[in-house]
Amino acid sequence: MAVRAIVVLCLGVLIMAGPRESVPAEPAGRITGVGGVFFKAKDPKALAAWYRDVLGLPLEAWGGAALRYDAPKHPPALIWSPFPASTDYFAPSTAEFMINYAVDDMDAFLARLRARGVAILKSEDDANGRFAWILDPEGNKIELWEPKPTALP
Repeated sequence: MAVRAIVVLCLGVLIMAGPRESVPAEPAGRITGVGGVFFKAKDPKALAAWYRDVLGLPLEAWGGAALRYDAPKHPPALIWSPFPASTDYFAPSTAEFMINYAVDDMDAFLARLRARGVAILKSEDDANGRFAWILDPEGNKIELWEPKPTALP
């Protein structure tokens, strides 16, 4: 009897709610995320080893890294943002790109970098979290970001 009452109650709620307008599905053929970051290096193996040994990037046997979106403290989104050609935000690097890596603990990460002899160009906190900048051995500027728990620029 109790089951019948629950079924009748549920049906009544559905009937009273009336028909809903259907939400159109996103059309096929759209970008769903970033599948990889690829760049040239003078010495790819040495640079990959530096990223592994100094930054802790988990390299795979094929020489690159697969960074998981479901890793603890991973930001909720990947930011894509073109900059004007005249920007000095990437300086002192002359590369036309800069990669921002999210970190889980900026203080611990910077301490590890300093212990490995990496110069910290600058660090600052803002409304989106904590930031620091370094150069890799080939002069590419790297932005490190510890997001605030709900930060999304």
